[in-house]
Amino acid sequence: MSRKQKKNLIRIILAALLLAICWLLPTKGLLRLLTFLVPYLLVGYDVLLKAGRNILHGQVFDEQFLMAVATLGAFVLGEYPEGVAVMLFYQVGEWFQSVAVGKSRRSIAALMDIRPDTATVLREGRECIVEPDQVQPGEIILIRAGERIPLDGEIIEGNTSVNTAALTGESLPVDKAAGENVVSGTVNLTGLIKVKVQSIYDESTVARVLRLMEESATKKARVESFITRFARVYTPCVVACALLLFLVPPLLFRQSFAEWGRRALVFLVVSCPCALVVSVPLSFFGGIGGASRQGILVKGSNYMEGLSRVDTCVFDKTGTLTRGEFAVAAVHASNDDEREMLDIAAALESFSSHPIAESIVRAHASHLDKSRLSAVTEKAGEGITAMLDGQLLAVGNGRLMDSLGIAWKECHIAGTAVHIAKGSQYLGHVVVSDVVKPEAAEAIRQLKDLGVTRTVMLTGDREEVAVQVQKTTGVDLYRAQLLPQDKVTEVEKLLEDGHTLAFAGDGINDAPALSRADLGIAMGAMGSDAAIEAADVVLMDDKLTLLAKAISIARRTMAIVRQNIIFAIGVKVLVMLLGALGYADMWIAVFADVGVLILAILNAMRTLKQ
Repeated sequence: MSRKQKKNLIRIILAALLLAICWLLPTKGLLRLLTFLVPYLLVGYDVLLKAGRNILHGQVFDEQFLMAVATLGAFVLGEYPEGVAVMLFYQVGEWFQSVAVGKSRRSIAALMDIRPDTATVLREGRECIVEPDQVQPGEIILIRAGERIPLDGEIIEGNTSVNTAALTGESLPVDKAAGENVVSGTVNLTGLIKVKVQSIYDESTVARVLRLMEESATKKARVESFITRFARVYTPCVVACALLLFLVPPLLFRQSFAEWGRRALVFLVVSCPCALVVSVPLSFFGGIGGASRQGILVKGSNYMEGLSRVDTCVFDKTGTLTRGEFAVAAVHASNDDEREMLDIAAALESFSSHPIAESIVRAHASHLDKSRLSAVTEKAGEGITAMLDGQLLAVGNGRLMDSLGIAWKECHIAGTAVHIAKGSQYLGHVVVSDVVKPEAAEAIRQLKDLGVTRTVMLTGDREEVAVQVQKTTGVDLYRAQLLPQDKVTEVEKLLEDGHTLAFAGDGINDAPALSRADLGIAMGAMGSDAAIEAADVVLMDDKLTLLAKAISIARRTMAIVRQNIIFAIGVKVLVMLLGALGYADMWIAVFADVGVLILAILNAMRTLKQ
């Protein structure tokens, strides 16, 4: 609780005690008025000052004006306890609002704490502590255990575990070794590491995340913008209605001014729209903050609203449904001697820098001694041959096997088959493919459980690969062999039937499709800058299950927004009618205003619990 909140709480408690004392004192007339003025001014002086200041600046019809008119009117009618109580409970509602907003801000501030203060850069053999934006790409920074990583880069020395929770929401640490990348904003947990910086601070992951969060507050949802416009028209209308309620019956039907003045004041107290004006933005603010703790960055409440309506999800394949890196998917040995076959394959492929060759070497590190090989020859587009103890070894595709006169076998598994032969003997083949993410099928199932009616995969890969990924993940439809512009065309076709479409991708070639979709969702942890800039929602972790989580959070947030709108309007309309008919007094009006406000705020705070 902030110092200002504590001060206001003490003021409220003192005013409540003084109200109770004044109520019990047997005072009458002017003395009674003066005694009740003390707690009234103690708790309401700031409201009166704001109302007066706003009137001087031409801002007449706001909640401070309504509270000032209603409470001063109660004093004019001699209803002193009611006047103090209205102001007291109004301040209670304001206090609850400040606490709720503070809690939401702290949720966002927890993410803002990822901003690093300094970086230790090695210059001319000395350690220099500088601000992160003073470090240039290519420089080496030193990061000790417990320090926050200030800039994106590649580890060139040391091993460690990294806490990525602030960015991804993932509680388990991630092991990192030399040759692997680390991102700014995460925390080095265990070992001393040296990192070669890859980008300036303004282009780093942490800087992008902070920009996204700062921009999110400026983009309002349609319902939020409507409530703001509604309040501007609604407030002067209810003031006019209250004035008519006060004047028409006494002037036309010779009714009591005091009685209809009381009803008009009840009408004014109930009509204050603060429950809507406060709770709706607070719900969105809480939803965005709660999502950020899960590693989901929503760039504005308008995108939160759009995300809740998504019923069609379109995915890029590489890097989204799949890992985006080649790996050995299967090993088929003709003579059941997998080790000899893999020894030969890894030994020969170690002479190549091709991604497929590198994936085979990674999968089988203990290969033959390369020094025993001679006459190593790489045939472009076919493979590699070498001699071992006077015998020919060959690793490559079917064309290489055909050129050597070796009979080879097709593979039923989708992917790139690398065939291995020794002399004239066919040893078998290794299948290398872009491996489907282990959580992809579960993510698709979760989306369907949420009511997403269509899931579609778009890929530039071959037809047979797309079919295999479709079977593995369970997506409803696929389109294969697409260029980036073809993906945009497919998205436009899917948009024609009026569904709300989200496109998830991670590559620079996905940026056009991300921009064209109703909602663009970037896989942010490994995503390109272009994809992240084009997207409306960024998943900081590459786990696809975060997409279902994002939609679930958005729908829960919108449900809470709708609950607050219906509850607030319903109660206010009912009590306004009862007040106009004389069945509701000032105490009921206080509940209908402040009580509804507090309940709406408490309901809105549930969006923080995601």
